Amino acid sequence: MTVPAILLPVFVQVALIFGLAVWLLRERAGALRRGEVRVGDIALGQPAWPARATQVGNSFNSQLQLPLLFFVLVILAMMTRKADLPFVVMSWLFVASRILHLAVHTGSNRLGPRFGAYAAGFVLLLAMWAVFALRILTAGVEPV
Repeated sequence: MTVPAILLPVFVQVALIFGLAVWLLRERAGALRRGEVRVGDIALGQPAWPARATQVGNSFNSQLQLPLLFFVLVILAMMTRKADLPFVVMSWLFVASRILHLAVHTGSNRLGPRFGAYAAGFVLLLAMWAVFALRILTAGVEPV
C-alpha cells in the first residue's frame, strides 16, 4: 500500500477532530456571548455549559479516546510494513464508525445507535490490534 492510501483515513479522522473542536469553540463562545453561562460558572469544569455545548463537548472528548489507539497503530503498522489492503479497509471502517458515532452523538444522541457505532469502532480497532500483534509476533521484525 502507498503511504497516502495508508494515511488518508488518519487525515480524515484528524479533520473530524479539528472540525469538532471548531464547532465546540463556536458553541461555547456563543453560550458565553448570549449570557447562557458565566465564565465563573465554567472555570472549573463543564457542568454549567448549556446542553448543546455539553453534547458537542462530550462528542469531542470521545473523539480523543479510541482514535488515539488508532493513530498509534497506523504509525506502528507503517514502521513495520504491515499496513496492507485489509489494514487500510479496516482503517476506513473504523473512521466510518467514528463519523457515525459523532453524527448520532451530536444529533439524536440516542444511546442505542450511539453505543452501536462506538462498539463497532471498538471491535474493529481491537481486531486491527490483534491482527497486527499476531503478524508481528509470528513473523519477527528487525529492530529499528
